[in-house]
Amino acid sequence: MVRKQFFRWLIVIGITLFGTTTQAESFVIGLSNGWVGSEWRTQMIEESKTAADAWKEKGVNVEVIVQSSNVDVPGQIAHVRNFISQNVDAIIINPNSPTAFDPIFRKAKKKGILVISTDAEISSKDAIYVGIDQKGWAMKSAKWLAETLHGKGNVVAINGFAGHPANTMRVNGYREVFGQYPDIKIINEVNANWDQAQGQQAMQNLLATYPNIDGVWVQDGMAAGAWRAIIASKKTDIAATGEIRKDFLESWSKNEFNTGASVNPPGVMASALNVAVHALMGKKLKPTNEGVYGNAYYLPIPFIDRSNFAEALSGASGKPAYYSVSSSLTIQEALRFFK
Repeated sequence: MVRKQFFRWLIVIGITLFGTTTQAESFVIGLSNGWVGSEWRTQMIEESKTAADAWKEKGVNVEVIVQSSNVDVPGQIAHVRNFISQNVDAIIINPNSPTAFDPIFRKAKKKGILVISTDAEISSKDAIYVGIDQKGWAMKSAKWLAETLHGKGNVVAINGFAGHPANTMRVNGYREVFGQYPDIKIINEVNANWDQAQGQQAMQNLLATYPNIDGVWVQDGMAAGAWRAIIASKKTDIAATGEIRKDFLESWSKNEFNTGASVNPPGVMASALNVAVHALMGKKLKPTNEGVYGNAYYLPIPFIDRSNFAEALSGASGKPAYYSVSSSLTIQEALRFFK
């Protein structure tokens, strides 16, 4: 990356010396998404494109190349390999594995390519992570649920994909919080693969099996389905975590759910893109030892409850039903990670 940067500035200096117009900085960034099963991922990509356009307004040309498909880990490694062949300047990836990309990321770094993971942390020392603390995300909503239940009760959990790195961190997070409350019992944990319909079916099965559920910890993408099952059962005294889609917020308003939601904004990849461009322009990142692997730059985790619910719903006005409450670091705000 240093060599690429040197030659770019050499061109700019050369053009300036000969009295012609200075050439704007130009970068190509590859975006890899290995799962397309939710509108959240679609919004993540679209917000990244918007972030790239914002740089153009500042005279920096940022071109994004998107590879987004349902692939296994080898398939997503192929995404990265394609980007390396295309000689991109940076790769931003929402990875399907925390460890499997180490060799290919090493190859990318040797080619001078900056690699940033988002939404799920990675073990590679040749990459950094820019996103929320997924464990902290889960702990925030688990704490809300525990306090809402006054520290006691029977709780079930509905999780995403078993084995996915973000899911694993979230499970560790809520287990740690509930473990601090001796009178809270986790009576079952199931997976519904971040799918709304599967979340509804899972909740129906849990309600049929356990008539004494007091609380439900459910991940985003499945909460709307879980709440539909709760409403149908007429057990509206149950407290359950929620999600950040507009259609859920509208249902929350209509039915006055006893809920609260940690926000994992789709804008995490846009934040990572802004960090990437600053780095490509020669700015130096501050050292970090945060995260599971000591290479994380964490973003804030908003939380929606009764105190700020009206503001969140108002912010979604005019958006489609699948829109998720979002936030991202602006170009200026991304400088917080740099010296």
